[in-house]
Amino acid sequence: MKRILIIMAFLGSVIGCCPKADAPVKKEIGVQLYSLRELIGNPEKYAANHVEVFQALAEYGYTSVEAANYNDGKFYGVEPEQFKADVEAAGLKVLSSHVNRGLSAEELASGDLTAALEWWKGCVAAHKAAGMEYMVVPHIGLPEKLADLQVYCRYLNEIGRICKDNGIKFGYHNHSHEFKKVEDNVMLDYMIENTDPELVFFQMDVYWAVYGHGAPVEYFKKYPGRFTMLHIKDHYEIGQSGMVGFDAIFDNAVTAGLNDFIVEIEGFSTGDWRTSMKMCADYLLSAPFVKAAY
Repeated sequence: MKRILIIMAFLGSVIGCCPKADAPVKKEIGVQLYSLRELIGNPEKYAANHVEVFQALAEYGYTSVEAANYNDGKFYGVEPEQFKADVEAAGLKVLSSHVNRGLSAEELASGDLTAALEWWKGCVAAHKAAGMEYMVVPHIGLPEKLADLQVYCRYLNEIGRICKDNGIKFGYHNHSHEFKKVEDNVMLDYMIENTDPELVFFQMDVYWAVYGHGAPVEYFKKYPGRFTMLHIKDHYEIGQSGMVGFDAIFDNAVTAGLNDFIVEIEGFSTGDWRTSMKMCADYLLSAPFVKAAY
């Protein structure tokens, strides 16, 4: 009997020390709140609808949000700390924000960035208080002169330096016009080549890239590691247009340098935001080419 008990104890210790099978890792999917601008696109709408919207997004499988309404130190009309609390109350994470302060004609002509960079210092402080990991400039118009684009590249580097000093990553988000030329230079290429990779990353909007006749995967290979974030976007629900090769994009995510991706859509073909946002999440959660982490 004693011998049997010893054997049983040994087996129990062996079984107990065996590693358990890892639980499936949840896919991290961010959402750009501009997609829901009709519901929370201003302070009044936000106050009325943010609880319902955030809870629904979390229910559908989204894990984080990218803000699109910063103004005078507030997000959607509330203090940074309150915005963070609102998001986290639904089980979501504050990840990033689209925010901009363009340069005036006088600032472009003189190259004096003093006032603009002072604005960014306050802006960065508010984003830090909100718990932002990323800040992204969503738009620079197509300059007429390369000299203006040079000033903007210097500007982006300086903003990136302020962000880095505060523990925030800084990037630029394209639309379609960045694939046009400024004095024989493709705007996006020039921006990538004339910004410091230690200070500025690029958030490629894959829908606008394709719309502007740019090839996302070719850019990943040409500028490996520069695309820390992606906007996984379609005109309507993700995958519905058939114009964007999402499988090839995700298959080359490591080359791109991808850490996080954000869902954004321009409108709802279903006529119902809940149905459409769930369709996007379902598509990405079920897609075998989308990994749980990058």
